[in-house]
Amino acid sequence: METILSLLPIAIATEIDHYLQAKQVVPEEIRLRINRPIEINTGKSVMWLSHVRTSKEDAQSILNRISDYSLYRLEEELRQGYITVRGGHRIGISGSVIIENGYVKAIKHVSSFNIRLATDKVGITKSYLPYLYKEHFLNTLIIGPPQSGKTTFLRDLARFVSTGTKEMKAHKTAIVDERSEICAATEGVPMSSIGLRVDVLDRCPKSEGMMMFVRSMSPDVIIVDEIGSDKDVQALMEVMNAGINLICTIHGKDLKDIQNRPAITPLINAEIFDRFIVLSNKHHTGEVLDILDSKGHPILERVNQS
Repeated sequence: METILSLLPIAIATEIDHYLQAKQVVPEEIRLRINRPIEINTGKSVMWLSHVRTSKEDAQSILNRISDYSLYRLEEELRQGYITVRGGHRIGISGSVIIENGYVKAIKHVSSFNIRLATDKVGITKSYLPYLYKEHFLNTLIIGPPQSGKTTFLRDLARFVSTGTKEMKAHKTAIVDERSEICAATEGVPMSSIGLRVDVLDRCPKSEGMMMFVRSMSPDVIIVDEIGSDKDVQALMEVMNAGINLICTIHGKDLKDIQNRPAITPLINAEIFDRFIVLSNKHHTGEVLDILDSKGHPILERVNQS
């Protein structure tokens, strides 16, 4: 929370800090909207702080601090509607959108912020390792809706891939961390505990980063978050042809939800992935709803019986 509070005006930061300490809660999201109460979302409940409200001046101050007073430096991230800050926390931004040639150029007159706090749950993937590893790591796609813990799940899995266990050797692991959410790198050095045999390309486009790793770092496993574009798919196919295993995440409710997406269909039809892990956002971060094999047949029942 220190990183987040340091980005906020003193009155707002103090109010949030006092409330969280008094209630002893850990938020998943903090939403600030101009002239409206502050929303604290724990994933299980929503609370409102009405004693202090965000002004236009506060919003500009937050934006300046997030960007280190250089919005131009974060122009590309602003086009995506969010900025990732130190610690891997993502701050979504809403307001008036500037359109140029049919594309979003920037967001101005910011009216709200959605601060999504990065979480770290060590060991949540350990019980699933026997279903993802058969002498080598199986190509795995993690599917989940927003706030299901895809990145948290991916980060924990990366720790096991790169460090190993008694039953599994450590693998050379390459992470393309386009939004600095997996490794929370500062000046290129990961701040998150992600294992021993890890190499990271921070703030690098996924498609380009994967090919850079193939050419230069000879990884056993490449890990990327939130695939979806045609360029991502093309790079994934190249990685597979190079004999490197993949672990990725994608937004979606379930396998059926992503099967008909034009960019993803080639991957599904080619049975690139040996395992599909479906996460839920109903109860807790990283909750596994289903595990499927390459043909979409469920194996979660076998997992639960073990």
